[in-house]
Amino acid sequence: MADPGSSDKYPILSTEDGREFVRTPDECFKNLQDFDYEPHYVQVDGLRMHYVDEGPADGEVVLMLHGQPDWSYLYRKMIPLIVAAGHRVIVPDMIGMGRSDKPIDIHTHSIEAHAGWWRELIGALDLRDITLFCQDWGGCTGLQVMSFHPELFRRVLCSNSSLVLCPEPVLDVPQGINREDFPVDPDAKIRTFGDFVPDVAAKGLFKEDMSDLFEAWMHFALTAPDFTPSQNIAADWGVELTSEEARAYDAPFPDEIFRVGIRTLPSMMGLIDRETNLAAWEALKKFDKPFLTVFGEYDAMVGAKKIQNNLIENVPGAAGQAHDRIPAGHFIQESQGEAMAKRLVDFMGSAA
Repeated sequence: MADPGSSDKYPILSTEDGREFVRTPDECFKNLQDFDYEPHYVQVDGLRMHYVDEGPADGEVVLMLHGQPDWSYLYRKMIPLIVAAGHRVIVPDMIGMGRSDKPIDIHTHSIEAHAGWWRELIGALDLRDITLFCQDWGGCTGLQVMSFHPELFRRVLCSNSSLVLCPEPVLDVPQGINREDFPVDPDAKIRTFGDFVPDVAAKGLFKEDMSDLFEAWMHFALTAPDFTPSQNIAADWGVELTSEEARAYDAPFPDEIFRVGIRTLPSMMGLIDRETNLAAWEALKKFDKPFLTVFGEYDAMVGAKKIQNNLIENVPGAAGQAHDRIPAGHFIQESQGEAMAKRLVDFMGSAA
């Protein structure tokens, strides 16, 4: 991936130790459909992380973690229902996403870095007895935090996600990817997500083992010149975005310099720290608090039965829970947000 460069319109900022980042202007987040929450911020590793904080301050804490290429907007259908049930809902934006700061170094993003930033957020807000809802990279990174710090968590609802090693890789992609070998290609024929899907279909990459497809996704995200988050989300099973919702998903990324995170997060799968992730898996196998899985049956990538069953069969707290597969794709919060909120509230009531 090429140096994202700079822009006269957007200042490049720097942490005290010299890491450069950009900050999406507040104007980009004005008048977003169904998302008028007051922003909150905390410093993690010298960067500003944004989070939504709704509901009573003394309510039971629900921490909801998103993945790529979205941000906390993905949870807009769930937040009101969980707050109405009397809980405190905290929904942070990953570093590089949403209203959080966006480092411009393409080597910034790793599973361990994001897990560390989540841990700093939890510590800064002094969160305890957490109910964790996690999906996509929010699961890969959030479950790592939960595995190593189970004392901070009360229960977990995991959807379309897992640790990346269980102990075999969830998706077996080549390791050691050099992101610099995949610059954004202004002359690429595969320019948008709409171009990507028929291309990988023609190559026969939609099959039971989706590892080859994910490797193609890694390369596409790094190189495609016209890729935006809304393209990916709108193409998911059961999702129908209005033009205003699509605008909201794209709002944090008004220029190429802001898109390092959405481009480089998928390649974290090609840079797995085996020792740390295997240790997380061994710790997860000792987690005996309530652990529920609700996966989208049409998410062929990380919603596969094999991935879900591996969690159910190995996590002690999963025993006896009402695990389910529902008609949804990968972005289950978008297509089934209200239903997922109800399941979470019911889970909290039944799994005290």
